[in-house]
Amino acid sequence: MMIFTNYYQLNAKGMLTTSMVLALVLTGCQSTSTGSLTGGTAYETSTEPSNNRNLDKKQIARVRTALAAQYIRKNKLDAAQRHLEKAFAADSRYAPAYDMMGVLLQQEGSRLNLVKADQYFKQAIALDADFEQARNNYGVYLSQMQRYNEALSQFEIAGSALGYEGRIGALENLGRTYLQLNNHPAAAKAFLRALEGNPNSLIAHIELVDLLLEQQQVTQAQRLYDETLILVNRQGISPRLLLQGVKLAAAQNDITKRQQLAQQLLSAFPLSEEATQLKNWLNNPEAPWK
Repeated sequence: MMIFTNYYQLNAKGMLTTSMVLALVLTGCQSTSTGSLTGGTAYETSTEPSNNRNLDKKQIARVRTALAAQYIRKNKLDAAQRHLEKAFAADSRYAPAYDMMGVLLQQEGSRLNLVKADQYFKQAIALDADFEQARNNYGVYLSQMQRYNEALSQFEIAGSALGYEGRIGALENLGRTYLQLNNHPAAAKAFLRALEGNPNSLIAHIELVDLLLEQQQVTQAQRLYDETLILVNRQGISPRLLLQGVKLAAAQNDITKRQQLAQQLLSAFPLSEEATQLKNWLNNPEAPWK
């Protein structure tokens, strides 16, 4: 299972920069531990915008879009839709409202609404070509639709935008998309860029451990793995991390540690995909990991 990160928040400038995680499940991958990236101070409001004539149309659109974000987080999609329609009525050129509508339709997930979401993301970018968050969100959508090459372009733009609060998440998404395309060297470069921007990127650590193990760079993989364990100290260990520990112990002929971690994985997560992989390997240690 691979999880891509989709962000939205309204800051004082009216740009969408708050974080919400949408788990978009893509096939053919192991489960991964992820962190929720947060942006700046959220523009939060639980009240209706007043009818004060001093409120300009763009501000009304901004408030309506913020309200829609709250309703989306609560999965109250009909209420979110109504607020976004009012945002469009106030300012038909307010790009964050189009981006938010794309997120809403994507979350609803029906075939018809997924088709509509594409146009809303495109409109948000057409209205503001420098709207990096819309590009990241569109990339998440494109990845869900398995349009990976198109997604790469959007993540690359968002990941190269210095100052964009979601830039590290965009780089993580870029790396994961390269993994979907089985381009592991490019994925490694994207994750390394994420680490350069945020040395505490948990996603980049976890993905790079696997990539380094594939290249038999055990020493580097062990170093990153040890750093990862420190990062997840309070979050609890995942089956993927336990399996990585087993692989590292096996590569270093540490039989005691390998057995300890294998038992922990099989006991704590017996139904996980990682437990299945471990059982297959234990039955045939000479075979490659799958």
